Amino acid sequence: MNDKESKIGVIGSGIVGRVLASAFIKEGYDVMLGTRDVTKAEAVTWQQQNEKGKLGTFSETAAFGGIIILATKGTVVKSAIEIAGINNFSDKIIIDTTNPIADKPPVNGVLQYFTSLDNSLMEQVQTALPQAKVVKAFNSVGNALMYKPQLPGGKPTMFICGNDDGAKETVKEILETFGWEVEDLGKAEAARAIEPLCILWCIPGFINNTWMHALKLLKA
Repeated sequence: MNDKESKIGVIGSGIVGRVLASAFIKEGYDVMLGTRDVTKAEAVTWQQQNEKGKLGTFSETAAFGGIIILATKGTVVKSAIEIAGINNFSDKIIIDTTNPIADKPPVNGVLQYFTSLDNSLMEQVQTALPQAKVVKAFNSVGNALMYKPQLPGGKPTMFICGNDDGAKETVKEILETFGWEVEDLGKAEAARAIEPLCILWCIPGFINNTWMHALKLLKA
């Protein structure tokens, strides 16, 4: 980890953003949590609970981070990028946690997406940030298990993809530190398969109200 990558900017102060920001602080990173409203109660409480953490606007956070985490709702991620300033993402590793969940209720426990299987939200993010190194991760599990998951079946699998091999190696190291085994599925097009894993992960939750589970790839 170089000095630049020791600074983490988290775009989005919802529960996923706050959980990941706190996790990076525990691992010794310098972290700024980005929010549209720095007076937002949840964000202020997060900073009070994480004295080493910083709080900033989207643009301040994107400028601060050597690695940037996108942790907004999928419906607003592209507008959040624009607010943060596209130039602030150039030549940086971007960890995209978002899912293209439509503003519609699930049908029999199945989420509805606003993308197709021919074009993922991650690919749209990479197109919006052509100078950035986008890596898909953290999208196929709930926030309660994102950091140091403890499950009877052992370490779960985090599926990642992205066009830059060096960026994926950095993200893999982060994920392993966070308690995951990592399966690299290749280039950005693989997000067309990785993003729907969120749909699969959510079905037991909606049907049985059980959310403490994760996915694992078993190999011979």
